[in-house]
Amino acid sequence: MTDVFITENFLLANETAIELYQRYAKDQPIIDYHNHLSPAEIADDQQWENLTQIWLYGDHYKWRAMRTNGVDERYCTGDASDWEKFAQWAETVPKTLRNPLYQWTHLELKRPFGIGDRLLNPQTAKGIWDECNEKLAAPEFSARGILEYWNVKLVCTTDDPADNLEHHRKLAAGAQGDSKFKIKVLPAWRPDKAMAVESPVTYNAYLDRLGAAADVDIKDYSSFMDALNQRHDFFHAAGCRLSDHGIETAYAAEYRPAEINNIFAKVRGGAELAPDEIEKFKSAMLYEFGLMDHAKGWRQQYHLGALRNNNTRLLDTLGPDTGFDSIGDFEIARPLARFLDRLDREDCLAPTVLYNLNPRDNELMAAMIGNFQDGSVPGKIQFGSAWWFLDQKDGIEKHLEAISNMSLLSRFIGMLTDSRSFLSFSRHDYFRRILCSIVGRDIEQGLLPSDLELAGGMVADICFANAREYFGFELDG
Repeated sequence: MTDVFITENFLLANETAIELYQRYAKDQPIIDYHNHLSPAEIADDQQWENLTQIWLYGDHYKWRAMRTNGVDERYCTGDASDWEKFAQWAETVPKTLRNPLYQWTHLELKRPFGIGDRLLNPQTAKGIWDECNEKLAAPEFSARGILEYWNVKLVCTTDDPADNLEHHRKLAAGAQGDSKFKIKVLPAWRPDKAMAVESPVTYNAYLDRLGAAADVDIKDYSSFMDALNQRHDFFHAAGCRLSDHGIETAYAAEYRPAEINNIFAKVRGGAELAPDEIEKFKSAMLYEFGLMDHAKGWRQQYHLGALRNNNTRLLDTLGPDTGFDSIGDFEIARPLARFLDRLDREDCLAPTVLYNLNPRDNELMAAMIGNFQDGSVPGKIQFGSAWWFLDQKDGIEKHLEAISNMSLLSRFIGMLTDSRSFLSFSRHDYFRRILCSIVGRDIEQGLLPSDLELAGGMVADICFANAREYFGFELDG
């Protein structure tokens, strides 16, 4: 069987890159410190009936491409059969040439399914469908089996403060007993809904959920903060050491404590807030969350720049996270600097990972992180991996170049999937090949010394060791 596209040396541009990849990157374990995997599917060791269920359900990257190709919504999120949805995806794949989906699709077919001798298209669709479905029935293609296949050591899911973390507790109990499953699955604190005061009706319904989870009657700002602190403690007891915020920009408006009390009372009463009140409340919450994380020794992440839910008609029909978000052009630098500086002035700035979605902000972020490094933790402030619309070859290369030029690439904590799919761990391999290609190119051009041990050590650190040390994870094996 001959690979027709994803060969052993895919993306590796020269002999030095090949050697770096084979010796220092390929076999590194994986720490996936930010993703949207379902802890329930891991706890229950989910087995999928067919390729559509594991590959197309919830994948708004693919849905956007299918819609652009003229595919009716019925075959994306609608009531078409799983085979019909897959057949429409197979029709779309040949039209994705030069879109990263073409590479990712065939990377995921190659690993873990072992299909490299065919390209996915309408002619090969039925054979690939049957072959993959047969493999999905095997135990090694369960949720846990796929994680083990990729040599994943730890994943951090994304969890709301009101979540009961029952599946994380189930996994932790198994790890302490006779379970052979040794991969750590930890929660990460994602309190975005606790800040989302734009819609009083939705926000108050959320506050009721939060109060029930914390067993606190949220009647004012003080009881609201009591509930959040209780849940923060609960997450910490469950092994959480990492927060994440998906926000348009950092919020750093000036405010007085009495204003925040009044703003909360207003929204809790069901009233609409003025734009300046929304900004002040979000600013107060980001600050309070930063204090909580620092007090417990957590790391914190900020994903900045998504313009969400742009298509009102389809948002009303399909709901959020269905493929109608895009890159925003929010002001980033000044509010981010003010926010980080306030925590730093009080010596309460936790190690922080910053992600941008607009590629114009690469150098901005790479420069910003240098303002708040203090020598206490190597790479304390990180420019996080190329994210969402940027996690393709061009975006990854530009991200790595910005870090290299303005910070220390050697301290970078590496790739993550940021995905709901168990097949997306090929993104780590994709990233590693690109990293090795860049470093190998520089060596062959004389821009770096021809010292494979030196360069390879950096590659290995970026692939695994830096994340392990930065987050302080204790891993089995």
